[in-house]
Amino acid sequence: MGKISGFLELDRIDEAAEAIQTRKHHYREFVLHLSDEEAKLQGARCMDCGVPFCHTACPVNNIIPDWNDLVYRQDWRDAIDVLHSTNNFPEFTGRICPAPCEAACTLNVNSTPVGIKSIEHAIVDKAWEMGWITPQAARISSGKRVAIVGSGPAGLAAAQQLARVGHAVVVFERNELPGGLLRFGIPDFKLEKKQIERRIEQMQAEGVEFRCSTNVGTNLSVADLLADFDALVVCGGAEMPRDLQVPGRDLEGVHFAMDFLPQQNRVVAGRKVADQILASGKHVVVVGGGDTGSDCVGTSNRQGALSVTQIELLPQPPQEEERAVVWPYWPIKLRTSSSHEEGCERAWSLATKEIRAGEGRSQKKVRALVLVEVEWKRDPVTGANRMSEVAGSERELRADLVLLAMGFTGPLESPLLAQLGVERDARGNLAATTDGADAYRTSHPRIFAAGDVRRGQSLVVWAIREGRQCARAVDHALMGSSNLPR
Repeated sequence: MGKISGFLELDRIDEAAEAIQTRKHHYREFVLHLSDEEAKLQGARCMDCGVPFCHTACPVNNIIPDWNDLVYRQDWRDAIDVLHSTNNFPEFTGRICPAPCEAACTLNVNSTPVGIKSIEHAIVDKAWEMGWITPQAARISSGKRVAIVGSGPAGLAAAQQLARVGHAVVVFERNELPGGLLRFGIPDFKLEKKQIERRIEQMQAEGVEFRCSTNVGTNLSVADLLADFDALVVCGGAEMPRDLQVPGRDLEGVHFAMDFLPQQNRVVAGRKVADQILASGKHVVVVGGGDTGSDCVGTSNRQGALSVTQIELLPQPPQEEERAVVWPYWPIKLRTSSSHEEGCERAWSLATKEIRAGEGRSQKKVRALVLVEVEWKRDPVTGANRMSEVAGSERELRADLVLLAMGFTGPLESPLLAQLGVERDARGNLAATTDGADAYRTSHPRIFAAGDVRRGQSLVVWAIREGRQCARAVDHALMGSSNLPR
């Protein structure tokens, strides 16, 4: 590496962020990428550790030590080329990926890891600023046509890869604009939509066609697609939300997170939303302790909630992981997001027993949650964790708005899935392997599946990986061989 002793001499530098009281009043991104000098010093911390565990922990297999070294040497032009060799959209992952690479960094054994995600963020932002990211249109047409259903990160990655080897690619999106949950699920303060727009423009210049407001299975049949295209790639995501089956679930003011968040994203984009779900002037309770719940917290605070409480069924994780036990794997530990820092009460080991209504004119509206504390104990025979209620711990928590953010169970049941008619796995996902000659191919020889619709709810970086690998599988199926990366 460029500075052999850098990891001994230099400390981790975290990205700066706008002050909480300022950023809570807008929906723009507030995290600033590292300066050139800060990125150089951070890259200098990368060790010549022999086995780059960061590389193996990254789902897209980013060649992290190489671009860390290039940034240390201030060779930004080559750094973006190395970064793009494995990742089509580093501006997405550099902003919203949880960075399993950093958990696996060798420095993380007894120190703070290299700020890999912040270096990635700096590289791609500089590349856009310098005009180095340009369309890469294929020089020769293959004469083959590929339809892609869904324009989330998996669909976008597959489309870009396939277009670059000469296939005519059409992406079908049921919403009015492409991007999937990148556009409609993730708040603008984490990912401004200009990041999506310029990639869409690049892909259009490369020959990708986007047909939005097209709900395949409803206003366009799967049979029509199979008649018009040589291959069909389904990247529809896993959007079936886990529900809370308790008395009072149907009261006014109880909503899924993915009914709440897309509305605000559309408003930020300048669209009008009738009967928007708003947290303004309300006591908000978010049920679910993951990233989607955190996004609800940040959005609620920006809308002017009186209070925000996030509750979780599982116990509170430890402040720090036992690194000697879990490294280089992803650790379970307490994670506090920027949204939590902006104002949120957090509580763990709580189960919801009932949702209670108000009185009089408010008897159809939510007034409170009835919660009970739970204990988790390991079954000595099976080893499974068992939950039991703590006697006498039941209590009420005031709530004017309840947002359910408990994860997703699989793809939405829809006419699309019915018309596909392909095999499903035990969780309801489209069944397809990732290995061998039939990688990403469903039980129909010309239908492929990638991303959350195949693997279940996961990370944006996994979606990009699957889209890229699926593109190679489709290219190989159509042409007999493929030069696309694995």
